[in-house]
Amino acid sequence: MKNMKNLIGDRVREARHKRNPKITQVDLLARLAIRGIYMESTSISKIESFKRPVTDIELVAIADALNVSILWLLKKE
Repeated sequence: MKNMKNLIGDRVREARHKRNPKITQVDLLARLAIRGIYMESTSISKIESFKRPVTDIELVAIADALNVSILWLLKKE
């Protein structure tokens, strides 16, 4: 946990892969852009590998884009 920069990386990946069809990282970037959150093409990969922090605004948008709750992303439900 020492080198982790966020708490949601594994849940983001899980939520993307649970969908049918799966949501690609590029798809998620597009969904976030629609919500006014613009990230570099490598950002989702970095989030999922715990190498990039996530702001509270990004957390809300990611949850909405993946149709999951913020609490689920944070492993609270």
